[in-house]
Amino acid sequence: MIVKYSPSFLKISKKVDVRIRKSLKEKITIFYHNQNYSLLNNHTLKDEYRGCRSIDITNDWRAIYKEVRIGKEAVAYFIFLGTHKELYKN
Repeated sequence: MIVKYSPSFLKISKKVDVRIRKSLKEKITIFYHNQNYSLLNNHTLKDEYRGCRSIDITNDWRAIYKEVRIGKEAVAYFIFLGTHKELYKN
């Protein structure tokens, strides 16, 4: 699966603490090799994020992506990055 990032995702990722960036890089590497690795807690979302999936970056940080197809290739398009509270507002 190809991994791509929205401009807003990249903008946020550049502003977060270095520890979050390091964890993000590690988790995206794991994701690239095995999207269903248990450490990622990869799961579908509902309500306002219907059609998206989420992976855990840290205990509190999440990365949200959509699976899309470009030609014959499957692409994970990461669109949101934030804390659980920021993303889900609860």
